This record gives sequence, structure tokens and C-alpha cells, in this order.
Amino acid sequence: MTLERFIHHAAAELPDPAETVAEARERLRDRFPRTSLRRMTHLGLLVGAAMERAAPDSADAVVYASTFAETRALEDYLNSFPAASPLLFQTSIHPSGVQQALIARQQPVARLWPMAARERLVEQALLTALMEPAARVIVTGGEERGTWMLERGMASDRTFAFALELTRDAADAAGRVTFMADGRAEAAGPSLASLTECIAARRPLAWAGAGGAWTLEWR
Repeated sequence: MTLERFIHHAAAELPDPAETVAEARERLRDRFPRTSLRRMTHLGLLVGAAMERAAPDSADAVVYASTFAETRALEDYLNSFPAASPLLFQTSIHPSGVQQALIARQQPVARLWPMAARERLVEQALLTALMEPAARVIVTGGEERGTWMLERGMASDRTFAFALELTRDAADAAGRVTFMADGRAEAAGPSLASLTECIAARRPLAWAGAGGAWTLEWR
């Protein structure tokens, strides 16, 4: 059995490691409604920027992948104690990064598939996209760089986001994602960060996982 979808848009956000959420808001302020901007997390801003050109509509499905989600937003809120910040509290419990982007643009979608895992997260997200009945699927995700939560293994060591627009139409495609089920033994698959780096550099990927062979190729 072979499953495949074609890439019609790919974007990656790999900001400077020292970028703060305030700096991200300034850098990306023209890409979001001002009323939403101040409450968006770093991850929400980057996911929204990566998804911008893909522009999902109400017939599309969205697959969202993140291991730690808004950990930096949670850190900032906890750091505000004992005088807990109401604004940081709102940010820390805000919807996920992809929901922030969709809400800010008042964009409904047919289905949203949130994925959270450590190992095999990339395969879970891509397999969901390949099996999704919608004609167009946006696969997106990312992480926020942590500080003290990173020291406890509960946060990412970098901030990043990506988006892939996948359809079944090969015409004018920029690349292709393929899964061929063959029951082979699994090796270590790519991390969410390494997938984002490959998208940014348009670098191909090939690995074994989920009982088959995966390829990400570009044209």
C-alpha cells in the first residue's frame, strides 16, 4: 500500500534563538489583526506566519503537531508569582498556536487534528494528513524555546514553526510526501525540529517508521 500527497506550499519559521515574543510581535505585526496580536504566544505568531500563504478554508483539514506547545507562555506566567499577571495568565491558557492563528483570522476549517507526542510525532502527523479525506490538508506545528522547564526536560531547546499544504494534485507541486507500507523495522525518525529544517532548506528526507518507508522529496 502506498499513500502520497503533493506539496503545494511549504514554509518554515526559524527565528534567531534570542528572539523574544515581544520582538516576534513587532516583526510580524502586519500579518495579524492588532486586536489579537498582544495575546498571541510566540508559537502562535510563528505558526500563523508559516500558515499565511497556505490560507486554509472551511473545506480544509488542519493537522497540528507539537510536543510541548506554549511552555514559554506558561513559564512567563509562573515567573510572575506571587503577583500573578492577569495578562500572562490569559496568554498561558490561550488556545493552541494553530487555533490562535485561525481565530485571529476568523477562519473555520472542516477538521482540526491536534497531535502531541515525543517520538514518532512527525509520522503521526503526516499519516493523519495522508489518510484525511479532505482534498487539501495543512500540516503545521512547532515549539517555543524553554528556560527552566527545558532544564527539566519539559520544553524545546529552540523556537520554530512550519506549515505544509498537501493535496492529491500533482500538477505544479513543489514536492511530495510518500508512505509505502512494507512492514520494515523502524529506525529513528525525524524530529519536528529536523523536519522544519528540511522544509526551510528544501532538503529531502527518507526514513522507516509506522511499518513502512517514508520519503519527503522536492522538485
